[in-house]
Amino acid sequence: MDPHKRSATIEVMTADEAILGGDRFATDRDGYAEMRRYACQWPDRIWAIEGCAGIGKHIAVRLLADGEEVVDVPPKLSARARVFATGQGRKTDATDAHSVALVGTRMAGLRPVVTDEQLEVLRLLVDRRRSLGEEHTRKTSQLHQLLLELIPGGAKRNLSAAQAKAMLAKIRPRDVVGKTRRRVAAELVADLERIYARKKEANKELTALVKDTGTSLLDLHGIGPTGAARLLVEVGDITRFPNKAHFASWNGTAPLDASSGDQVRHRLSRKGNRQINRVLHTMARVQLRNPTEGRAYYDRKKADGKAPMEAMRCVKRRLSDIVFQTMLNDAVRTTGTTARTGPGGQRGDDSDSSAAGSQPHTNSSDKPLPGPATQHPRTPLTAAS
Repeated sequence: MDPHKRSATIEVMTADEAILGGDRFATDRDGYAEMRRYACQWPDRIWAIEGCAGIGKHIAVRLLADGEEVVDVPPKLSARARVFATGQGRKTDATDAHSVALVGTRMAGLRPVVTDEQLEVLRLLVDRRRSLGEEHTRKTSQLHQLLLELIPGGAKRNLSAAQAKAMLAKIRPRDVVGKTRRRVAAELVADLERIYARKKEANKELTALVKDTGTSLLDLHGIGPTGAARLLVEVGDITRFPNKAHFASWNGTAPLDASSGDQVRHRLSRKGNRQINRVLHTMARVQLRNPTEGRAYYDRKKADGKAPMEAMRCVKRRLSDIVFQTMLNDAVRTTGTTARTGPGGQRGDDSDSSAAGSQPHTNSSDKPLPGPATQHPRTPLTAAS
């Protein structure tokens, strides 16, 4: 399926890639019901939908509620399949549906879409919390601009709504423009007070919900309720990653190999899940501001000759391992698996590179992106090291 807001184009393909049918349907009640009746011609079916975390989510949820089996096709995979299948990148809904069908038929280990009410509630609340933070930042910037025009030199950088209100109380402009500026600034201060109250309630609710999941992410230095919730909703099933290197590749903390000839070097990855990368960046910044092992690790990397940004990348890479191991340990504890492992956290791993602590270790290499992966749709659950 190539989903859109008001329409969905489907193609029916067998396991040997024979095309049996396809059509375009509306996504309203009548169109959805017609699509279901059309698909009932093939009782043994699986829906492969592009972008189930984005534009395809609304229809994937409806299919799941009706007992259908759905797998998520990443848009990057379908785009590559479209180029290989057509020889060029031209897009139509029919060619998009065909490329999605090809990926769904050929690729093993596509992520099944499941219904998890707890994670859905977390996703809604953490998205709302993020929008509140963005709104707070935007209105604070507008307030700073007005205060700079009202007060010579403006206000200090970290300005609270109460401090801004006290500053405005001392300003008595006489001209019409100045009075208007003060009135708009007062409205922004009132908005900031309301946003702050909403953020406080959102943090409280998120903290309670995250604790109810039983995760240990809140025990890590630098991860708050918002970061823990974002990790839970974006990662989902941590066992879908074969190892910590694949997890680092997915979140963009694994360096990219840019070697050529005798020159061996790596560069920063701009790919991966940027929301999780942001959580790890915030975690690293918090550790660097405090006397933690993360700060000591950062200083050691700089002493080895790395630039500050390179040292920060190393810290984020180690923190990615820590988050992976923590979430894997939580999964082990939840399932009650009793298998034992070596100190590295993986079965048969006897290296001293465990990420079970809340700060990075010093003797782990900064590995680049993993090589071609074998088909491991699920990581074997291992006992916490």
